[in-house]
Formats: sequence, C-alpha cells, structure tokens
Amino acid sequence: MNLPAEVSLASMVAALEARARAANNVAELGFSIANDAYSLLGFRQALVFEGGGEDSRLLTVSGLGRPTEDSPYLVWLRRCWPWLRQQVAINPGWFEAPADMSDVPAGVMDGWSEWWPIGVFAVPLRRRSGETLAWVCFLMEQPPQEFQAQVLAQLAQTWSYCWEMLGGKPDVSWKRHWQKLSSHQRRWGALVLVLIFLLPIRQAALAPAEVVALDAATVASPLDGVIKTIHVRPNQMVKAGQPLFSLDDTTLRNRLEVAQKSIAVADAELLATTQKAFDNTQSKGELALLGGRAFEKRAELTAVQAQLARIDVIASHDGVAVFGDPDDWLGRPVSTGERIMLLANPDKPGVLIHLPVADAIALEIGAPVKLFLTVRPLSPLDAKVTETSYQAVLSPEGVASYRLRAVFEDAGSQARIGIRGTAKVYGGWVCLGYYLLRRPLATLREWSGW
Repeated sequence: MNLPAEVSLASMVAALEARARAANNVAELGFSIANDAYSLLGFRQALVFEGGGEDSRLLTVSGLGRPTEDSPYLVWLRRCWPWLRQQVAINPGWFEAPADMSDVPAGVMDGWSEWWPIGVFAVPLRRRSGETLAWVCFLMEQPPQEFQAQVLAQLAQTWSYCWEMLGGKPDVSWKRHWQKLSSHQRRWGALVLVLIFLLPIRQAALAPAEVVALDAATVASPLDGVIKTIHVRPNQMVKAGQPLFSLDDTTLRNRLEVAQKSIAVADAELLATTQKAFDNTQSKGELALLGGRAFEKRAELTAVQAQLARIDVIASHDGVAVFGDPDDWLGRPVSTGERIMLLANPDKPGVLIHLPVADAIALEIGAPVKLFLTVRPLSPLDAKVTETSYQAVLSPEGVASYRLRAVFEDAGSQARIGIRGTAKVYGGWVCLGYYLLRRPLATLREWSGW
C-alpha cells in the first residue's frame, strides 16, 4: 500500500478504537463492533456472540437494534452457533462450509446455503488471562486480505480490553472452584460440608403476635337493643361500678307505659266484676279469669322494669376497657350476649401468637418465645408457651394458623395490652441439614405422595 492508503487505514482503525472506548456498556460495544467495522471489511453481515462457552448467546446482528424476534433466520442461527463455535474454537479465523456433511448437524447446511455466504471469519475476544469473552463473526464472500486480518487482530485487542472493563470481574461459579481443587482438598471439603450439615441448631419460627390480657372478662349486651352511649374510651382504666355503655331505652319506656295502662285497665275490670258478683252468678265465674289477667299484666310490668334496670352496663371490677372505635358501636343494633368489650386486668398480660400452618414446628408446653414489639424492636421480651391449639383457624390476616398463648417471664409489666409485634417461637434441637431442607422435603412429599 502507498502512504496515503496507510494513513487512511490508520485513521480508520483509530476511529474504530475510539468508538469502542466510548461505549457505556457491553451492548453498545457489541453494536459498534458489528456495524462500524463494515468500512474495513465490507462483509455481508456481522454477528456478535456474548460468552465463550456453552452459555454463549447472540448479542448483536449488524443492522438490527436488538435480535429479539423469533424469525426463521434467528432460530436457525441460535441452533447453528453451538456447532460453529466448536469448529472455530480449534482454529479461529477463516472458516468455510465443509464439503463433508457427515459431521454437520441436520439443518445447518440448509440454512447456510440459504442465508450465509461461502465462509465466516471468526474473531475471539479474550480476557488478559486468556478466557474467551465473546466471538465476532463476519460473513464474507471471500477470505479477508492479509492487511485486513492484521488490522482485525489489532482491533480485537482493543475490543477485548473494552469488553473486559465494561463486563467487570468474572463470576466464578462454585463448580469451577470445586474443579480447581485437588482430590485431597475435595475430600476434606466434603467432610467439612457434612460436619456443617450435622451441626445442632434449634428450630424456630416467626409469627405475628399481640399482647393480650390473660385475666379478662367479657362485657356483653344484656339484651337486644341499640347502643346509645359509650361512657369510656378504648384502653381506659375503669373502676368497679363505673358505667361502661348504655342501650337505647325508647322501646322499653314505651313498653313500660303500655304495661302500666294495661294494669290499670285490668284492675278496673276486676273491680267492676267484683261488685257485680254479689248478685250475678256469671260475674263470680269471671273473677278468677280477670284476677289472672291482672297478675299477668303486673308480671309484664316487672319484666320491663327489670330490663330497664339493665340498659346501663357497669364494670364488675377494676380493669382496662379493651374495644375498638366507639363510633363504630354508636347506633349499632346488638343482640343478647354479643360481646361489646373486654374488661382486662393490666397486671396480667400475655401473648397471642398466630403461627402459620406453613411455618409450624413441633412445640411443647413451656417452649421459649421472644417477642419483638413494633414499638421496641431492639428489646425483645421473654415468654413461655402455655397453650397451643390442635386445629388451625384463620388469623385476622386471613392465613390458616395455629393459636398459641404465652405468658411473660419477667418483663410483662413493660408490655401494654393491644401492642403488636413479631414472636420468635423456639422448638426442639435438630441438625442444620434438616433445618434447611425441612420445607423442601415437606413440599416434595406433598407433591409426590411419598
């Protein structure tokens, strides 16, 4: 070549290297390699494959932004590349379609004759340590000239360095680490792994929990009616005899007036019949009926008065009134025996735990519990399980769970009734291998039925 041609070629190489160094990631570098090198080689198509091993995949096709569509050509290309990679890995550079078809997988040559020219010039991009990072394949009608191959070798060094810097450090898999070890080291590693799996560890499970009162009395509605007034606030300390809530008395007052009028009418009828009974035999026979009716009306009046006396519910003993928002109860109809609130003893708090069925472990009475309150997550409270349910029920979150109750050991006074948190329940001692594989083994058994 003459001097102007050499200067032009040097400037072209410098421009290609500059574009490679300007790439921000591997995808941009692959796009630059596949498209900017056309001025040097004049190829029909360029392909960039990321990775040098069996995990190698198509990254860039010249003229395409992203080879994501499943066209017949790309489907064939992904099927053909594993075979082609094995061929060019032995001797990189120019590779032509083989004349002997015996070793070629079915369908490869059909696609080659339809979509590819006579040969492929394959350039590997390698780390400084020698590991293959990527492959660049230029589809050409004839082998490149000697100066083109030399320039490509120079560009491959720049592309390899840029690819290595943009790709970061290689992720060495455990498999490769294991393969690098000697047989003696592998035996010691297997022994250490077995010993680790045999390490004793205590089973534990996390579950949502709430501080509740162990000594609590239910305050229920004494009769059917409508809540008129709530006299206390949630979590308020109340004294014995203090009003808690009242029912609406409108209906009972009306019944009381009707009962009083009915008694007056029954007494008047009884008096009139008594006066007639002196000279009227028939009136004497009605005296017993009218007397019973008057007695019935008085019994109804007594019953209404007793119900009126019960519309104001008072506290039977000292405690804390535990219930929800008072506004949710005002004007709400209730039935006899329906719970309105709890009257709890604040000096005897406990823990109510909803342990999900999926996380359940074997528990015994007295199993230790650590309660991490939401308001005090760094100061866990110690407790012990006192009660476990045999049947799973739905928790407030709608999860099938077992109900556990626990009592505080020495820090119960720090827990206020109603506070929520997370409880860590401890079970028996097992080996680490069982602890790690318990859930997968249970799932496998459910799936397989073994």
